[in-house]
Order: sequence, then structure tokens, then C-alpha cells
Amino acid sequence: MDINLWERCVKFHGHECPGLAIGYRASLIAKDYLKLNFSEDEETVCITENDACGVDAVQLITGCTFGKGNLMFKNRGKMAFTFLNRENDKAIRLVLKNIPGNLTRKEKQTYILQEKAENVFKITEVNTPMPEKARMFTSIECEKCAEKTSENMIRLEDGKKLCLDCISNYSRIL
Repeated sequence: MDINLWERCVKFHGHECPGLAIGYRASLIAKDYLKLNFSEDEETVCITENDACGVDAVQLITGCTFGKGNLMFKNRGKMAFTFLNRENDKAIRLVLKNIPGNLTRKEKQTYILQEKAENVFKITEVNTPMPEKARMFTSIECEKCAEKTSENMIRLEDGKKLCLDCISNYSRIL
């Protein structure tokens, strides 16, 4: 364990916890397995299936961020991360395995940080299609609230260009 890197993650996140340890460990496993460097642009992509503490460690360690477009959120509520390396077209998915239930919070954190990788995560090489690189979109003014909105998020309603906050909710999904 790189104590300096762990401390940087803790400082960035605000506290240490098992959740942060999950992202820390997943990122290190992915970096080693995929031969990743810190992503200056979009060389590395992470698809996170959760919006929990571990995502902070992913950002700090891998350089995957929402702002660069190489951190993607696939909301499934799973402690799962898919890491992709654009330079060698390899990808792995890490899914957290069950952690022994009789451990304290601190013991869980230590288990995640120090146990063998294959005991902490199900690690699978995957053939996930490489996501499109981030695109720039024209901003369109919503004709109801007058706020600028990315053109790919504008909807038409009664001939007016509306943002997602202003469009009427319509669903026939039960």
C-alpha cells in the first residue's frame, strides 16, 4: 500500500472509510492490470456503477473526471468499476465481493486495502466498446427559463426548445 497516495485520497475525500478504500484498491488493481498512467486527457476511461466514496479515489488516482469526460456514471447502485485503456484497447471490470460481516468499520477498511485482490473483487477482462470521446455541444437557450443548455439536452414541446427541467414529464412506463 502506498501510504502517501492513500493519505492524498483521504485528504481529497475528507475522511478515511471503507468506501474510499474500495475505489483506492480498484484503481490500483486497474492501473497495474491495464498498465495505466495518470490520465492527462482521455487515455483512461472509468465507468462507475455507483456514486459513492470510492469514486473520489478513482478520480485522484487515475485522472478520470467528469470534467474531462473520461469518468462515466452508469447508475446501477453496484460497487463496480470498469476501467478502459484507450492505448491498448484493454478493459477490466471489478465488482466488490462480500466482505466478512463480523468486522468493524476499520477492520473492513483494512481488509479491503490489504487482502488479496481476487478475494476483494471479482476481476473480469471485458470487451466493452470504447466510449466516444467527450464532445463539445452548442448551447441553446431554453425558451421557458432562458438558461443555456447543451443542445443534446434540449427537447421540443409544442414547438418550443425546452431544457430537461422545464419539459413536461410524460411517461407511459409502468
